Amino acid sequence: MSSYELYRYTPSLAAALLFIALFIFITAYHAYQMARARAWYFTCFVLGGIFQIIGYIARALAHSNTQSIPIYAMQAILILLAPPLYAATIYMTLGRLITLLDAERLSLVPIRWLTAVFVTGDVLSFLLQGAGGGIMASGTLSGMTTGENVIMGGLAVQLIFFSVFVIVATLFHYRIHQNPTEKSMSTCIARSGWRTPNWETTMVGLYIASILILIRSVFRMIEYAGGNDGYLMSHEAFSYVFDAMLMFFAMVVMSVLHPSKVLGSGKAEKVDKRESVQLQRLYSA
Repeated sequence: MSSYELYRYTPSLAAALLFIALFIFITAYHAYQMARARAWYFTCFVLGGIFQIIGYIARALAHSNTQSIPIYAMQAILILLAPPLYAATIYMTLGRLITLLDAERLSLVPIRWLTAVFVTGDVLSFLLQGAGGGIMASGTLSGMTTGENVIMGGLAVQLIFFSVFVIVATLFHYRIHQNPTEKSMSTCIARSGWRTPNWETTMVGLYIASILILIRSVFRMIEYAGGNDGYLMSHEAFSYVFDAMLMFFAMVVMSVLHPSKVLGSGKAEKVDKRESVQLQRLYSA
């Protein structure tokens, strides 16, 4: 690569404005759902939506400021860091759901470690991607290439932990079907149906959102592996199709199948409130 360009196209103003509007709408609705249900474990998810909004505002500004490194760094970092925040909420939700169903013994990872283990991986991914974006903001050729490599490392960590999480969630789902608890039998799809929120509709929401985030992460890995002058990096449409659109759909799915409809405010007597404390400590470290 002989030269590094911030953009190998003129960022689309129309596309950026469209997703600013979409993310404002869905993030505001998530904030409303969270406040109404007092589901504060969704704070990171809402924060991820705010990151998307600011990130695409920066992309809109980039339309007329293609040589501005601060604007480039802002949009790159915030759009990269939104999915790890979604993932943190998804991890917390599964832990709370398992506890609510009195099914701790069916979890592959002990429930007291479930959130801590996956959120730790999530924080590592978050920090690596953020650091990579910060290095890229230096504006030098070596800084840009080093930053891309660090970001790829962060994406790899995210892929590994998220893939293992999906396996853990799927195995739990299988085990609870084989050995149902009293609570799982009373609130399953077979008894409640799809139209009534229950633990299985919540699992479906987690699965769909997780798959969308995995697809997005794979795309970003391939994009950065191709280099600054690669085909994916040179065509803006791919980032909107495989990142912006997928993340918007992930937020829509989690809104329609919002866990608070089953978990409520998280005040069920066995819900481990240490999750929130662990998350705050990890992200403030």
